[in-house]
Amino acid sequence: MDTLLEMRSITKRFDSVLALDNVSITVKKGEIHAIVGENGAGKSTLMKILSGVYPYGDYEGEIIYKGETCRFKDIRESEKQGIVIIHQELALIPYLSISENIFIGNEQAKRGLIDWNVTHQKTKALLKQVGLDENPNTLVSNIGVGKQQLVEIAKALSKRVDVLVLDEPTAALNDIESENLLNLLLELKKEGITCILISHKLQELLKVSDQITIIRDGKTVETFPNENVDENRIIRGMVGRDILDRFPARDVVPGEVLFEVKDWTVYHPDIADKKVIDHINLYARKGEVVGIAGLMGAGRTEFAMSLFGGAYGAKISGQILKDGKPLVLKSISQAIDNGIAYVTEDRKQFGLLLDETICRNTSLANLKAVTQGLAVDEIKEKRVAEDYRGKMDLRARDVMQHAKNLSGGNQQKVVLSKWLFADPDVLILDEPTRGVDVGAKYEIYQIINELARQGKCVIVISSELPEVIGLSDRIYIMNEGRIVGELPQAEATQEAIMERIMEH
Repeated sequence: MDTLLEMRSITKRFDSVLALDNVSITVKKGEIHAIVGENGAGKSTLMKILSGVYPYGDYEGEIIYKGETCRFKDIRESEKQGIVIIHQELALIPYLSISENIFIGNEQAKRGLIDWNVTHQKTKALLKQVGLDENPNTLVSNIGVGKQQLVEIAKALSKRVDVLVLDEPTAALNDIESENLLNLLLELKKEGITCILISHKLQELLKVSDQITIIRDGKTVETFPNENVDENRIIRGMVGRDILDRFPARDVVPGEVLFEVKDWTVYHPDIADKKVIDHINLYARKGEVVGIAGLMGAGRTEFAMSLFGGAYGAKISGQILKDGKPLVLKSISQAIDNGIAYVTEDRKQFGLLLDETICRNTSLANLKAVTQGLAVDEIKEKRVAEDYRGKMDLRARDVMQHAKNLSGGNQQKVVLSKWLFADPDVLILDEPTRGVDVGAKYEIYQIINELARQGKCVIVISSELPEVIGLSDRIYIMNEGRIVGELPQAEATQEAIMERIMEH
């Protein structure tokens, strides 16, 4: 294959921080080229340079594309050349429809007026191509994060694409949807579209990629063909060492029931007669990690949010008990005061104040612990943030760095720090390792184990079946708003979970 793209000796600084140090990569026409590395290694920064998000003059080095030197001033210039990027942070407008989002800036117009028939027809074709069964008129705010990711891909395909850059495209997708997306990339490859794929899901990279480039600490480690390569080979290059066991051992014997939900029913907040959660019964013991598995749309996130002070839903009924005593949780603050915490799957929108510092985000859920009178004790607050920065191995210049300038994995560590500082008895984790590299995942797993050792109960929602199986003592299986099965870890396999989903 002919060389299509070269990025030569790319160096990028953010103030005094060297994000990329002389990174080079060569991509051939029509291949799927994977880029891997730990959170903060510089993968997304490199792709933002390629797409013009960081314009020419903001970095050192050169981009050679189709044999010519490119100096993109913005993302529009790169898209004109056929380079389209789908960022890890979704760039959709929630209160516009799917059709409007796909064709915004690329309107299907005749004589200055948008042709909605053509727009909807093209949208339907694109949604079919990416395997998303939704009405084009549906508001983006009414579909989940995973479906929004597919809309982003459809939006990219609506443009003339020669190079499609995907930054963690399957992070919010479950196994079946990820499989469909990978097959879609293979189809695009047949059509001559070149893909650059960033993902922490190594098994996916091994399935579809032709070449793999490893970046570590802002430097290119190596590029090699995907031939006779296994995950351990990639991990060794990413972290500089072997990780022998993906899931650290836990020797906690669960105690008495700490948290229980009885006959929990929730209706859709906007559609009065639509039941989203249907009479769920669930319990978790002290020191127990309980998994919730299910396909996208099963209602796992809606269930978790409704428990968290009614953060989702209408006409909520049923009972929550903690230590055998009923709780009435009418607000998020009441949930927090009663020792219940919820780590959202959408850290950008709901988990963090992106324009605030690591320090301020860490203390948010437990401000009373760093307050004297009516004022925050900033010295104490900073000390707490520094403590969690060390515990979480948070890669940041200091705790006064803004959350928006952190990599996705390090942002997730800040979200976890916030809730750990709140010291909950019940911690509900919704996709806790989405977009997180294998090294950081291991650290998060160790934190989960430590919480279990402290006698807390941890409820883990994950679309990665190996993760939910590897972490959990017991697994509840959800489908269409109901619990359709329960398995102890000893009996839990991916096949057993999928069988129970498909039976209902």
